[in-house]
Amino acid sequence: MDILKAVCLAIVEGFTEFLPISSTGHMILVEDYLQLSGGKSFVDTFMVVIQLPAILAVVAYFWHAIWPFGRNTDSRKVILMWCKVVAAFLPAAVLGKLLDDPIEYYLFNPLTVALALIVGGAVLILLERRKHREHILSVHDFGYMTAVGVGFFQCLAMIPGTSRSAATIIGAMLLGGARAAAAEFSFFLAIPTMLGATALKLAKHGLGFTGHQWMLLAVGSVVSFLVAYVVIAGFMRYIQRRSFAVFGYYRIVLGAAVLLLLGLLPMLR
Repeated sequence: MDILKAVCLAIVEGFTEFLPISSTGHMILVEDYLQLSGGKSFVDTFMVVIQLPAILAVVAYFWHAIWPFGRNTDSRKVILMWCKVVAAFLPAAVLGKLLDDPIEYYLFNPLTVALALIVGGAVLILLERRKHREHILSVHDFGYMTAVGVGFFQCLAMIPGTSRSAATIIGAMLLGGARAAAAEFSFFLAIPTMLGATALKLAKHGLGFTGHQWMLLAVGSVVSFLVAYVVIAGFMRYIQRRSFAVFGYYRIVLGAAVLLLLGLLPMLR
């Protein structure tokens, strides 16, 4: 039964990681219902670790764009891009280390997720209705100050339900990024961010898992990678022609449904 639960959580992670609807928020809601066994420390580790294979799907999909030493690649241009990605990663690296425990203790709950979903959804809809000047048309056009600005927006995603991709894409667009450029920069920024988050969780909870738990991590990782790869390809085609407003409406509906359910649960008990 735990394997099926792990597969379900991994599908949710792979499907939602790169959409601006919050993968962590969805996993908190689904896990609250499924109740994966193994104790809180294992569950917390599982939900972070299976995000890493989803990020590796970015590496696989964008390999020619992110590897600086490939054939017919402008190495200097790609290396400079990575320097900006690292600069954008620094705010979350510092604040994540300082705030990880209180955020995990106070905010990892369905109520926080529901409220963050609704607020983030409203912001997405307003952003799409707002006319803004796009002067960053490629991921290589980001300057260092703009990249760091996107990095501070990413810190908002420490609140579960906010969505790391939503925070970074919204931040990049508000700072002048075109939709496709903002999405690509968000994807590339996810690589060091999730590597750091995974390392932090493993350092905190250790590697003392049972054979069964390692199997769950392995199954979840494979499923997460495969689903995420398919979603990335579809999402990049989607944003070339359509807006993010549909994700905003989805977030508001889901957040409202969770709030309604939370209000009804005490009456049903």
